[in-house]
Amino acid sequence: MSITSWHQRGGQGSRTVLLLHGLGATGAVWSGLQPLLEQRSYAWVAPDFSGHGLSPWQDHYSVGQLAAAVAPLVQDTRELFIVGHSLGVYVGLALASGWFGVRAQGVLGIGPKINWSDADLQGSRELAARPARWYAQEAEALARYRRMSGLDETVAPDEHSLARGIAQAEQGFRLAQDPRTFMVAGAPFATLIASAATQVTLARGERDGMVSLPELREYCGNAQDIAGAGHNVHAEDPAAVAALLDQLIAD
Repeated sequence: MSITSWHQRGGQGSRTVLLLHGLGATGAVWSGLQPLLEQRSYAWVAPDFSGHGLSPWQDHYSVGQLAAAVAPLVQDTRELFIVGHSLGVYVGLALASGWFGVRAQGVLGIGPKINWSDADLQGSRELAARPARWYAQEAEALARYRRMSGLDETVAPDEHSLARGIAQAEQGFRLAQDPRTFMVAGAPFATLIASAATQVTLARGERDGMVSLPELREYCGNAQDIAGAGHNVHAEDPAAVAALLDQLIAD
């Protein structure tokens, strides 16, 4: 069975933007940014990572495995820019290394968690060990998905960004995410960003509790805060993300 990630494509143009979501979400979280890319005559590709959305579950997950599953979608792309959120930043940096046959012109990373405490890692291991929980009602599963992804009604009132976040089977409804994907937590950010063979820009929402601006500036001196936003900047303020991408491309 192929491990290539399920994905959507849109837009047209000489530039392609690869949109990489965070842990627990799906490629649908970019629904607010995609029209802005099309207005700029950019093509875009938005995959669901392995173990998320409509992409198949795997026996093992790592940043490298996720990157390997995404790479075939853009290996023949000449002018590629990557926009990643949270876990997607890690995968984007891995792709930008060239190890997976991808050549990127730049990476925009939004809200990557950089420092992991022992408690953080233990919590991730515990989540990864839990079996998938089933819900009798779709609304229950959807509410759980909102909590796990951080896409509550204030961040993502439009349910388009929630697409493919839950799955249905005979047992009822569950999150589409394989719990074992939590094992990707704690990958070495410093190693990955050092491997990126392209320009990298980092940013965060000013209310993001996952990472601080000083942490980002250890790796990117011009890292920026996005005013008024939290962790899911791309859902809260896609225009700000589009502006950062414009700046990266211009540079």
